[in-house]
Amino acid sequence: MAKGACPCRSGRSYDECCGPLHRGAAVAATAEQLMRSRYSAFAVGDTDYLLRTWHSTTRPDSLDLDPAQRWVRLEILETAKGGAADPTGVVEFRATYRQGSHTDDLHERSRFVRTDGDWVYVGPLPMR
Repeated sequence: MAKGACPCRSGRSYDECCGPLHRGAAVAATAEQLMRSRYSAFAVGDTDYLLRTWHSTTRPDSLDLDPAQRWVRLEILETAKGGAADPTGVVEFRATYRQGSHTDDLHERSRFVRTDGDWVYVGPLPMR
């Protein structure tokens, strides 16, 4: 997906949005930007980026993505903190995927922290 709209639905192209983060040419400035880039990594199958942006205490040893699963829409529902000057943040999102003729949503409140200045994903929080 070198050209075209970014999977995170930012309105920018992949090369201007999540592509530079995936390639390591940029880092996420906010927890929401990291959330969007991680969603896009799922959409394009970039397991290296997903593992690299996962907190070391919760990161799995490996990650096998299902090639039959297609991520089709991301909605950011709420953010709490996670700005450029914050040490922690929470992003609530709904991600829609298709698998064959079945469509479903993943709804999560994700916790993010800064590690050595970079945002990383820690894991899901309980839903309210």
